[in-house]
Amino acid sequence: MKIKGTFSIYAALAAALVFAAMPLAGAAAPETVQFMSADGRTRLTGYVFAPPAPGRYPAVVMLHGRAGPYSSLKRGQHNADALTMRHKMWGQFWAERGYVAIHVDSFGPRGYGDGFGKHSYSSRPPEVSEQSVRPMDAYGALSYLRTRPDVAADRIGVQGWSNGGMTVLAAMGPRPPGLQNPTPVTGFRAALSIYPGCRVQAAEPDYKPYAPLLLAVAENDDEVSPTVCRSLAEVLRSRGAIIEFYWYDGAHHSYDDPGKTKQSHEPNRIAMQDTLQRAEAFFRQHLQP
Repeated sequence: MKIKGTFSIYAALAAALVFAAMPLAGAAAPETVQFMSADGRTRLTGYVFAPPAPGRYPAVVMLHGRAGPYSSLKRGQHNADALTMRHKMWGQFWAERGYVAIHVDSFGPRGYGDGFGKHSYSSRPPEVSEQSVRPMDAYGALSYLRTRPDVAADRIGVQGWSNGGMTVLAAMGPRPPGLQNPTPVTGFRAALSIYPGCRVQAAEPDYKPYAPLLLAVAENDDEVSPTVCRSLAEVLRSRGAIIEFYWYDGAHHSYDDPGKTKQSHEPNRIAMQDTLQRAEAFFRQHLQP
């Protein structure tokens, strides 16, 4: 397990090398696909970012946060053109590094395409629960990816932000909705959970992710508690989990939003650049042959 505190300027400069290699705005638009959730009744929409060359690639399932996958500047528009800058950035980031990445819209097909506001957790409908429903969407996406000829079916990971990061934690547990007898062979090979809420899993006496997990949190998060996640990471280490944990001093919730507002705050820039670097190394270790 790795626990990081304050990042020096030297770490920031090193991570900036990764930032310089980030995808450019002119990248190809993602492919829009439809597939079934593992709940057996919800047809989901996904947006696939893929390398341009033919091949068989590892893959990543991406899970949005409570605001949904679409930009608030394009309210009511629920398509590939309306994806947020962050989701486009990450999708292109993975595609340029030799992964097929699918961003899953869990909210739109259930009638909540514009997502939910800040601090609305207690009032959200149960049909979008990140504990009992959205993990089935993740496993539906996993099943879909395994049907694609450009995907290496045994090398698929999952990544989520905020509410999607909570979905990742629920999906990686010992009894995840949507998957029986979870192992890295039957399910995901590795998982990234970025600034999630960790209270549900912290309260479970036997919680342990069945595959390697990278967990990243922001010190000045005003939506979820990073200290609960830090405590959970320590407990998981004691239970023998394969886990990397990163704490970003001074960073905010959604620190990897590439827009000017978030990136004008230096700790957010450092956190985003380092997370890109760590995520790439983590999936290279666990998903590449």
